[in-house]
Parts: sequence; structure tokens; C-alpha cells
Amino acid sequence: MAWWYLLIAGLFEVVWAVAMKLSLGFTKPLPTVITIIGMVISFVFLSFALKNLPLGTAYAVWTGIGAIGTAVIGILWLGDPAYFSRIFFLVMILGGLIGLKWVS
Repeated sequence: MAWWYLLIAGLFEVVWAVAMKLSLGFTKPLPTVITIIGMVISFVFLSFALKNLPLGTAYAVWTGIGAIGTAVIGILWLGDPAYFSRIFFLVMILGGLIGLKWVS
């Protein structure tokens, strides 16, 4: 169950990171509220996962999910560049996350 909590925490990290970008420096009310709510939910689920997972593993996976998710959304919907090297290193992060799950 801890891994499911960690996945949810990571997905909400993506939510709050994207909402923070859309808030334009916290000048837009709705994205600002979504940012705060997303942060709270993300931290709550991360804390649930930390009850059973090692801190280093959980934190690395949480930030990795957030990094990959926000980069993909940035590329697909926000016009961020999709260079081969960028995609390559995102795949490398994904490989690290899978590796951490595999050895845990």
C-alpha cells in the first residue's frame, strides 16, 4: 500500500507544480488554490508512504515522479522543448525509479 501512497503523492506533486506555473507567481487565484491543495495532499500521502518505506527511497521516487510528470506535461501542453537529450535523461530517471522499486 505504501507504494500506492507514494504514487498518489507523486501525482499530486505534478498537480501542484503545474498549477504553480499556471498561477503566474501566485497572481491567479484558482491555480494558486490548486497549488496549495495539491501540496497538502502530496505531503500527506508522502507521509503515509514514509511509514513503511525508507526515507531516501521514498523521497527519490516522489521527486522523480514529479520531475518526469511535470516535464512531460510541460512538453505536451506548455510548449517546453522536447530535445532528444532531455527525453533521454527523463528515461534515465524513470529507470532509476524502477530500479529503486525493484530493490526495495
